[in-house]
Amino acid sequence: MNEMLHTKTSDVTANISTARSVLGLFKLRIGFMIMITALVGLVVTPGPSIGPLKLLVVALTVFVASASAGAFNQYYERHTDHLMARTRGRPFVTGSLPDSPAWLVLMAVMLVSSVSIAAWVINPMSAVFVFLGAFFYAIVYTVWLKRRSWLNIVVGGLAGSFAVLAGAAAVDPVIGPLPLLLAVVLFLWTPPHFWSLAIANKAEYAAAGVPMLPVVVGTQRAAHVVFWSTVALAITALLPIWFGAGVIYLFGAAVGGGYFVYRAWLLAKAPSRKTAMGSFFASLIQLSLLLVASTLDSLVA
Repeated sequence: MNEMLHTKTSDVTANISTARSVLGLFKLRIGFMIMITALVGLVVTPGPSIGPLKLLVVALTVFVASASAGAFNQYYERHTDHLMARTRGRPFVTGSLPDSPAWLVLMAVMLVSSVSIAAWVINPMSAVFVFLGAFFYAIVYTVWLKRRSWLNIVVGGLAGSFAVLAGAAAVDPVIGPLPLLLAVVLFLWTPPHFWSLAIANKAEYAAAGVPMLPVVVGTQRAAHVVFWSTVALAITALLPIWFGAGVIYLFGAAVGGGYFVYRAWLLAKAPSRKTAMGSFFASLIQLSLLLVASTLDSLVA
């Protein structure tokens, strides 16, 4: 009896572990943030209400497409992820998930389904942006640029921008200035966000052969690039005020941008892992404030 109970307990534990590995494979936290940016793009775009069904389709298609791209990133890098502490616990590295080409089939089905449903239920333009977001992360960033150029994360940052445009196109296929500016803000946000993290983990990126900016130009120069990139981001984030954004948006953009600039200045002044992580977390605060302020501003307008 005890042996049977032990076996059942072991099976349940194994199933839970496998479920966690599968969920981790699809980078659901990143997918959730990408989904939120798409919904913000939808909310800030002037136009008729699209109804709950299309709202749900926008959220799910962007989320599933992002999940497929995140899984592809892990599958493609399964033989090199062991070189970095922050990635050596991924399921293909630990062996908690089998290294099988069947995963590629699943990822392709997820992406094709997402794009097809977006085209059918919403419109072709929104579907194009859903596809481009996944394509830029999975192929342009992961396959073409990550191990070849320090511009990897700059170009790869378009993935988040396309999510904003996918949401905006659901309301109006002709993208207006406000969602377009928010897409530009997302594009400018990505480099200082990831370069801050790269400075903190410079040794690991160097050991793994990934040419992130601090590996290529050194920590000091990279820290200054982060600072000036953050200044450009903060200024650009204020531009929507001239294209329909209101006081709530201005508050979020000013506070979030100002805090990120301050943390980036501390990083440039004294580069270290501590100041780099401070800049990294400030970028998350800045983005969160911007997204919340954008949503509230549109809802109360």
